[in-house]
Amino acid sequence: MNLSLFFVHFTWVSVAIAILFPNAASAATPSKPQNTPSPVQVPNYLNPSPNPLQFPTKPGEVRIRQTVPISLAQALELARRNNRDLQVALLQLERSRSQLREAQAALFPTLIINSSVTNSGNGFTNNSSQGITSFNGSAQLNYNAYTSGNREATIQAAKEQLRVDQLNIEIQSLTISLNTTTLYYNLQQADELVRINRASVENAQANLRDTLAREQAGVGTRFDVLQAQVNLANSQQELTNAISQQQIARRQLATLLSLSESVDISAADPVQIAGLWPQTVEQSVVQAFQNRPELQQFLARRNISEQQRRQALSQLGPQVSLVGNYNLLDQYNDGVSVTDGYSLGINGDLTLFDAGAARARAAQSRVNIAIAESQFDSQRDLIRFDVEQYYSQLQSNLNNIQTSSVALNQAREALNLARLRFQAGVGTQTEVIDAENDLTRAEGNRVAAILDYNRALANLQRSVTSRGLR
Repeated sequence: MNLSLFFVHFTWVSVAIAILFPNAASAATPSKPQNTPSPVQVPNYLNPSPNPLQFPTKPGEVRIRQTVPISLAQALELARRNNRDLQVALLQLERSRSQLREAQAALFPTLIINSSVTNSGNGFTNNSSQGITSFNGSAQLNYNAYTSGNREATIQAAKEQLRVDQLNIEIQSLTISLNTTTLYYNLQQADELVRINRASVENAQANLRDTLAREQAGVGTRFDVLQAQVNLANSQQELTNAISQQQIARRQLATLLSLSESVDISAADPVQIAGLWPQTVEQSVVQAFQNRPELQQFLARRNISEQQRRQALSQLGPQVSLVGNYNLLDQYNDGVSVTDGYSLGINGDLTLFDAGAARARAAQSRVNIAIAESQFDSQRDLIRFDVEQYYSQLQSNLNNIQTSSVALNQAREALNLARLRFQAGVGTQTEVIDAENDLTRAEGNRVAAILDYNRALANLQRSVTSRGLR
């Protein structure tokens, strides 16, 4: 009969909790975002070893065996899949989910069951009496009915921390995408510089052949040959430096993407304008204020400090808990039936003096609130500066693309005229060399203008973001 009363009391407490906190069970397990499969196809041999602790021990394991051209879309997919900073952020999010479940466990009572079987007697030297074997069992139910707001503040702080980590994943994703895009544009520029300088070397070689032929025919001079040879040597040196920068750009991108040790990459996309920005600078600033996860993260940190302040002050308020106990005792072979008992009670605690410790912790949290608000203000100013800076760079680089395109056509025409003048005997070798150098510079300027525009566009997209699209 007493055991039945105990379980009736346990059921009543459970029903009361379900009525008071109807969302506790569902809130304890927040849903994870569903990962939709990416349509971008990436070769599996580009992925690193699944063992993060494995490292090569032989030179042959790090020797580059093939160079694979990849697009920007494939590079972004590899970055999202392999980047270690993003993987750490995902693990931190999973840890925060567990911390939230731990905090929400306080919404429910705790049930502890203890049992023991003992045998006691008079000892080994005196066996006049038989030993007694007994069983003792107990069950205790505890529920914190009132915590002066400590429980609610702890749960809310855990929710805000989960929000911080979710925003951190968003920030990491945006940063990784920007870094990948920037390094991909750097690789494109390095590839183009190799192509331009290789064409410059071919032009210098052709010019040297023509100069040597004119010298042998008696219409050229040794000075012209020396000028052509110096121009060829300079072009070859520029090509060597460009190839070195190309290798560095490839390894930088491969490191960011965490590629396999034996694979190198090149840029498969052509150099072209990545797109246009349709908004004004004012619209861009307002959208950045609405979308940037950094601002939301500072607000979440401020809320965490507010909840910590409430937790500290709650220690000065009353703490009320419900306690239920049920005990069972039985001694075997004593002719007495099982004895049991129960107890129900309410415990209350109130801290009258703690030497100011709780209020000191609350004061620390108030300072943290002020710090978060100041950081929010500074981040807002920085966001506006970023948007205005990259917007200005975008407009200037767009103008540079138009100017460099015109200059490139003019440099090609000037080189053709210089060659015709030289072949007709009315021009000089210096004019041809200068025209070739001008063409090389004009091609490099046009490539730089396009890629600088693309970099500014990528930074502007990162500064504004479009959270509704993710």
